Amino acid sequence: MSYKNISDFKRVLESKTKVRFQDCDPFNHLNNAAYLNYFINAREDQLMDNYGIDIYKMARKEGRSWVVGSNQIAYLKPAFLMEDVVIQTQLLHFGDSHIAVELRMLNTAKTEVKSVMWSTFVHFNLLHQKREIHSEEFMKLFHKVANPVEEKSFEERVVTFKKQKLS
Repeated sequence: MSYKNISDFKRVLESKTKVRFQDCDPFNHLNNAAYLNYFINAREDQLMDNYGIDIYKMARKEGRSWVVGSNQIAYLKPAFLMEDVVIQTQLLHFGDSHIAVELRMLNTAKTEVKSVMWSTFVHFNLLHQKREIHSEEFMKLFHKVANPVEEKSFEERVVTFKKQKLS
């Protein structure tokens, strides 16, 4: 794996996207299930754009990647048809064979959180169909970019977002 100078890496990754018609319910809200795709697609693009990590190339060449172990999601405000939204992601914590990531969808002014998701990804050997230990290179990266939050549980984190007015 080759990626940019590790000292330049951001701890919070960010990208923008537009809510599309095919992803909305009859009320012109982003469908609950579609949030997962928006979050995962944004994270994949952010990893490539910011860290030079192409998870699909890794899977093809090395037979390793990450698979979703679990998701927790809260829907705080609706995202509407054709609305531009900002998706931010950050590595909360990691272990030898897993990572935990927070993914947030905000309005473009970043004054309201529309949704928050915590996902655990398991590093996986696709050839042997079992967990894989992270390489030393990945562990160094994780140490540099990990950005834990104060809240100890997903539920506490959701309460924090419900209470706060973002600047």
